[in-house]
Amino acid sequence: MFRSILRRFSTAVKTNKVTQKIKEIRSQSLLGGGQEKIKIQHEKGKLTARERISLFLDEGSFIEYDMFVEHTCSNFGIDKRKFPGDSVVTGQGLVNGRPVYIFSQDFTVFGGSLSTVHAQKICKIMDKAVLVGAPVIGLSDSGGARIQEGVDSLAGYADIFQRNVLASGVIPQISMIMGPCAGGAVYSPALTDFIFMVEETSFLFVTGPDVIKSVNNEDVSQEELGGAETHTSISGNAHKSFKHDVEALLQLRDFLGYLPQSCNHPAPVRACDDPCDVDVPGLDKIIPTETSAAYDILDVVLSVVDEREFFEIMPNYAKNIVIGFGRMNGQSVGFVANQPKVAAGCLDINASVKAARFVRFCDAFNIPIITFVDVPGFLPGINQEHSGIIRHGAKLLFAYAEATVPKLTVITRKAYGGAYDVMSSKHLRGDVNYAWPSAEIAVMGARGAVSVLHKDKSDVTEYVNEYTEKFGTPIPAAQRGFIDDIIEPRTTRWRLCRDLKLLETKKLTNLPRKHGNIPL
Repeated sequence: MFRSILRRFSTAVKTNKVTQKIKEIRSQSLLGGGQEKIKIQHEKGKLTARERISLFLDEGSFIEYDMFVEHTCSNFGIDKRKFPGDSVVTGQGLVNGRPVYIFSQDFTVFGGSLSTVHAQKICKIMDKAVLVGAPVIGLSDSGGARIQEGVDSLAGYADIFQRNVLASGVIPQISMIMGPCAGGAVYSPALTDFIFMVEETSFLFVTGPDVIKSVNNEDVSQEELGGAETHTSISGNAHKSFKHDVEALLQLRDFLGYLPQSCNHPAPVRACDDPCDVDVPGLDKIIPTETSAAYDILDVVLSVVDEREFFEIMPNYAKNIVIGFGRMNGQSVGFVANQPKVAAGCLDINASVKAARFVRFCDAFNIPIITFVDVPGFLPGINQEHSGIIRHGAKLLFAYAEATVPKLTVITRKAYGGAYDVMSSKHLRGDVNYAWPSAEIAVMGARGAVSVLHKDKSDVTEYVNEYTEKFGTPIPAAQRGFIDDIIEPRTTRWRLCRDLKLLETKKLTNLPRKHGNIPL
């Protein structure tokens, strides 16, 4: 009896010690690199890894994985410095009631550097996300590979890259750059669907300013080389930037509301109080009477979407084309629109690539595409030709032709030449193609055409009028069935909502194949 009591007492004491140890480890993990490091993080205007997760996810929904994991490296005395959870926080949670998987790199621990176990933690949640069909959100704030681990850390990066590729088109992958992201680390965000940045505190570059100075003798700051403004307006690597961590995470929550959970889910629908069966008279006044005058295509987009809410993607890059997400009668829809007030809405290399990637994302994730067309053609010029406008323009053509989601097109004004074909024309399996009365569908503008047809004539006014009457209207295209209807602008919203409802049951597949060969 006494021995039995003694054993139970010993077991209880042991259990209490283990429980206490578990509590201590959890407390250490929650502190990351410690209060001093947290203070430094805050002084830089940045939240900590855990603060970011707490703000982003629904309250109380975070389920953490691998809080007890520690690095296994012993080189250069690093085995004497270990932190529970190492330099990344991983787990799952809810955003507006929908599950997501998330990792948040912890700059307070070894500068957020990637170790073997750091990579393993990220790979684990990526595998789980694919398994259940849920988005992966990566909050990047890392000094790069952990130098003490050598090739092991590089192997960790490659393991993540492989999963990025296999998950592409299966689940949405979103990268939020919230600090430094350099060297090999940049390629995981580059493989994801969207990259967002925080102004002044986030950086993306393959080689830093010091290396560039030593190799090329070029002086450049981190901000100029790889800051948010650089990547959202010059390189096009990032899709949008935000002023600070809080705005970035709250905007990211809203953005996720436009995306399905995976390729096996339909585009999300939310309750809509905005009437979708009435005219919008304001649309009748947007197109200028002068055919060469500019106007803002965003006025058209905002007039047709629910509650004038439009999440524009890449607003500061290739401004001659507009892309982004809105809702029509509550359903998430992708929008592509030529922007007449920038380069007359011409398609160039950057605009073609920007729109092509967006169209392919929408198609991969069952999001219908609405296209507003006002395009005088592809941008002419030696630089464009020598830089590969043929190949890059073909990317947009390929994307639209390949897409099997519902595709609705409205030609508001100009639709000239090959650009008419490329912009989701009926010939690329457009489901519904409308034209406004102001539409001009032709090989080129009247004056350009007449200068070719009647180059020997001194007075071409008569011929310009003749060409305009014959081709400067949507009637010839409608007579051939290339346009389904010529509609009054004010009716556009309710017609598109009606058509989207009808196309909910659309089923279209491409020919069996391993994959296409897009002209990269």
